[in-house]
Amino acid sequence: MAYATVDDLEARYGELPSEDARTQASVLLDDAATYLDGVVAVDPSDEHQAGALRMVSCAMVNRSMEAARSETYGVSNASYTMGPFSQSATFFNPSGDLYLTSGERQLLGVGGSRIGTIRPVIGGRHA
Repeated sequence: MAYATVDDLEARYGELPSEDARTQASVLLDDAATYLDGVVAVDPSDEHQAGALRMVSCAMVNRSMEAARSETYGVSNASYTMGPFSQSATFFNPSGDLYLTSGERQLLGVGGSRIGTIRPVIGGRHA
């Protein structure tokens, strides 16, 4: 079940241009919920978390749809030359994948640092 509706998405990012875009957004919101279910321990009684999941779902879907819709959205590096006419651009999400930013991970309380140790094996024995 999605954490946000197409209406939530449109309230944040503007009206979608067509019924096909609304259908795509609905499918992507379901996909975003599946993604989030895999990384967040969801507490159905936590209203703050529900709001964060709604906000993050909309942001994920907006990034995905904008990457497919725009020629310049998501450009992380651009280079232009006047003579003999050269232009290049590097995109950070060219295929429109759903992903979480570091700020969204922090908001949802996922990720973070881990510390561990590995015992070296020297000559077949632990050192």
